[in-house]
Amino acid sequence: MTRYLLRSVAPLGAERTDLLLGDGVILAVGADAREAAGRDAVVVDGDGLVALPGLVDLHTHLREPGREDTETVRSGTRAAAAGGFTAVHAMANTDPVADTAGVVEQVWRLGRDAGYADVRPVGAVTIGLAGERLAELGAMATSAARVRVFSDDGKCVWDPVLMRRALEYTRAFDGVVAQHAQEPRLTQGSQMHEGAVSAEIGLAGWPAVAEEAIIARDVLLAEHVGGRLHVQHLSTAGSVEIVRWAKARGIRVTAEATPHHLLLTDELARTYDPVFKVNPPLRTAEDVEAVRAGLADGTIDVVATDHAPHAAQDKDCEWSAAAFGMTGLETALSVVQHVMVDDGPFGWADVARVLSVTPAAIGGVTDHGRPLEAGEPASLVLVDPAARTVVDPAAQATASRNSPFAGRELPGAVRWTFLRGHATLADGVLTEADR
Repeated sequence: MTRYLLRSVAPLGAERTDLLLGDGVILAVGADAREAAGRDAVVVDGDGLVALPGLVDLHTHLREPGREDTETVRSGTRAAAAGGFTAVHAMANTDPVADTAGVVEQVWRLGRDAGYADVRPVGAVTIGLAGERLAELGAMATSAARVRVFSDDGKCVWDPVLMRRALEYTRAFDGVVAQHAQEPRLTQGSQMHEGAVSAEIGLAGWPAVAEEAIIARDVLLAEHVGGRLHVQHLSTAGSVEIVRWAKARGIRVTAEATPHHLLLTDELARTYDPVFKVNPPLRTAEDVEAVRAGLADGTIDVVATDHAPHAAQDKDCEWSAAAFGMTGLETALSVVQHVMVDDGPFGWADVARVLSVTPAAIGGVTDHGRPLEAGEPASLVLVDPAARTVVDPAAQATASRNSPFAGRELPGAVRWTFLRGHATLADGVLTEADR
C-alpha cells in the first residue's frame, strides 16, 4: 500500500504537524513521521489544510437496490468521498426494503465492493416499512452487516406499541431506534411548513406540532423502557426544547440536524421550485436559529445529511407532484463551516465532534471518528477552509442533481479523503477505489 506523508497539516485546526499514513493506520506523527517516511512516500503539501477524522453520516439514502436510476451504492459513496465522508449509514427505504438479514448484507457487500466509504446499512423497524409488525431486528443485528441503527425513515413508526417493542428489543444488542418524527394524521397532503408563507402562497401546511408530538411521546417511551432513541432531522424550535428537557432527565436520546435545516428557510418555497421541497419541510428563520443554538449547546448531537437523490422527472415538475428530498453529501461540511464556524461558535474540534466522532459512536462504528494519533485507523479528511466554491450540481459525483445549494458560494473545500490509508479523493479528484 502507498505511504503518504502529510506535511504541515493542522489536526482539528490546532498546531501544524506531519502525519505518516501506511498499512491502513497512522504510522507516526510529527518528527517521527518525517524520519520514518522514506523516499517512497507520497508527499502531500498540507499547508493551510485542516485534518479531521473521516466524516460519518448517520442518514444517507443510497437508493440501491430498487432506484439505481437516482443513485447507486457506488455513485453515492463516491459522493461521500468527495464530501470527506469515510462511512455512511444507508437508510432502509429501498426496494426491496432492508428489513431482512439478506438485504442488509447485500447493501453492505455493495459498499465493500465499491470501496469509497464504509456502508453501514440501517435496518427497517417494521416489515416493509408498513408499521404493522416488527422486522427481523435480531437477525439483522447478528448478520455480517452488524446493523445497530434501525429506522423506517420516510415513514414514522406511529404505533406507540410497536415503537415501545422496538426500543425494548434493540436493548439486547445496544441498538438504537432512529425515528422519523411525523404524526401522519396531522400531515396528510402537507407540502411545506405551516405558517405565514404557506398561507400566503397557497400550499398545504405541515405543522411543527406534527414533529414535536412524536418526539415528546418517544422520549417518554424511551425513558419507560430504557431504550436508545435517535431523533432524525430535527427541525423546529419546539423539538429542540423537548430534546433538551429529555436529556436533562437522563433519557437516552440523541438527535440530528441536517445542513439544510441549519441554513435554509420556508421563504424559499415562494419560488415554487421543488428543489426546496423536503421532509421535514424547511421551517422559519426562528426555527433555524433554535436548531443552530441546539447544535451549539449539545442538545443536538450530530449533523446528518439526509442525502436524498431523485431523478430529474421527480423534481422537474409542479411542487405538489414533486418528491421530497435534497442531496447533501458533497456540501455538508461547507454548510457546517459557513453556519457554525465562520459565522458561529464552533472550532474545528467541534466540527469533528458533530460530523465524525459522535455519529460514529451513535452508530457503533468503532473504527471511524478516531483520534489523529499514531496507531489509529488512517481514515481522515484534509480540508481547505480558505477556499470558496460555487455549488454546481452537474459537477458533483452523486447521480442526481437536486441540490438546494445550486449557485450558492460556500466556504471550504475537501482536498483529500483517506479510507484506511487509501486516498479515495486526491487533491480534489476522485481516485480508483481500493477494492
